[in-house]
Amino acid sequence: MLFNSIDFAIFFPIVFTLYWFVVNRNLKMQNLLIVISSYIFYGWWSWIFLTLIFYSTVIDFSVGMALSKEENITKRKVLLWTSIFFNLGFLAVFKYYNFFIESFTSVFSLFGAEINPNTLDIIIPVGISFYTFQTLSYTIDSYHKKIVPAKDFVAFSAYVSFFPQLVAGPIERASNLLPQFYKKRVFEYAKATDGLRQILWGFFKKIVIADSCAKHVDIIFNNSGQCSGGTLMLGAILFSIQIYADFSGYSDIAIGTSRLLGFNLMQNFAFPYFSRNIVEFWRRWHISLSTWFRDYLFIPLSYNVSRRLPKKSYFGIKTEYIIYIVSSLVTFTLCGLWHGARWNYIFWGFLHGTYLSIYIFIKKRKKVAKIIAENKLFTNLKNLCNILFTFLLVLVGWIFFRVSTISEGIHYVNNIFNNNEFTQSFFIPFGLILLISFFMVIEWSGRKNAFALKNTGIRWRKPFRLALYFSILFLILLFGGERQNFIYFQF
Repeated sequence: MLFNSIDFAIFFPIVFTLYWFVVNRNLKMQNLLIVISSYIFYGWWSWIFLTLIFYSTVIDFSVGMALSKEENITKRKVLLWTSIFFNLGFLAVFKYYNFFIESFTSVFSLFGAEINPNTLDIIIPVGISFYTFQTLSYTIDSYHKKIVPAKDFVAFSAYVSFFPQLVAGPIERASNLLPQFYKKRVFEYAKATDGLRQILWGFFKKIVIADSCAKHVDIIFNNSGQCSGGTLMLGAILFSIQIYADFSGYSDIAIGTSRLLGFNLMQNFAFPYFSRNIVEFWRRWHISLSTWFRDYLFIPLSYNVSRRLPKKSYFGIKTEYIIYIVSSLVTFTLCGLWHGARWNYIFWGFLHGTYLSIYIFIKKRKKVAKIIAENKLFTNLKNLCNILFTFLLVLVGWIFFRVSTISEGIHYVNNIFNNNEFTQSFFIPFGLILLISFFMVIEWSGRKNAFALKNTGIRWRKPFRLALYFSILFLILLFGGERQNFIYFQF
């Protein structure tokens, strides 16, 4: 079920009414309603793949229960690897099996060997990468005794399948979300209105900005060989805006919907295009995923590499930088693979790992203020140049993310600089320019908040504030005729 669908517009008010007016006095029933609603929400797309969520829930709940009673380190490791094996096994079969088989076949064909392997004729379950990582974090944290394993199967099932963030995040840690299922939820008007504002802004970003950009992005990328360098650059900029508005829009809707049900989810985007360096960008972009890879892969990998390398320099490079470079490249390459079973995603991840390695080697982890130009209307020239340079690096990565192959990405980037002939005319509607400008102004003005519209107009007189909200709502309804899937549904 899509957020931007009539189905959800009918589904959620029913759930909301039952949740707050029918089962509001019984915590167990509220959690059970969430489980049932979540399974309906996911099953609307395909009932068959509900079995994967159920199996993952049962396996990790059982492993958690066993870990709560087991102190023997060897047996605890067996339990941990059982969870890892099953969860990553689901991913390997449904998302990566055909990719690896086809890749191995291509390698052998280079040496003249002909192999005809059997591939699987299956579709990738929506959101499998998101809920798999969510349950994995629960098992790993239980193993390290960072959390107390769940004893309530219904509450744990609700945590795993919680429908607002089930298919595209944020990837919630058990330490944050699971305890909220144990506590009585009370409807709070302030929290609800805040959630509605975030939902409104999320729909604006998705329907008005992302979907409007998508039409032009598709035209340019599908005809990149006939476009001038300027048009190709424009296409890359529009895709950068599209993917941010699309994905952060989903997160805003998910977080806002959760707040209407009395839950607090983590912030998943913190205005990443205002970042002054690539390290800051990854602290602001898809925060739930970047922190997941940091905590469960980068830090353990760095620790294990540091244990094996003596404290000295290699070719004039200090050990600490070698550790960071290796860990960054491995982590971000796997981050790219997480996004999809295609080499262009892997290259995109490797490219960002390279960016971070170079930056840390040159800048030596210089810190910047958490909020850019805090208490100021504009930033200084130095910060502006850093923002534009960082955006340019990210934009190059998005080109490889958008195309189908690495070679297509190389040709696209090459043609930006070399194709100066206007072989195909292309114009952006002036209305879209105005919408993007309005979008960026609101984002900049709200950059110190959890989402841009949180306090925008909060001090205005009520008629003016309502006029702003209804204007945004009008634009959403005006542009909402053609429904498009969220980009990250495919991951």
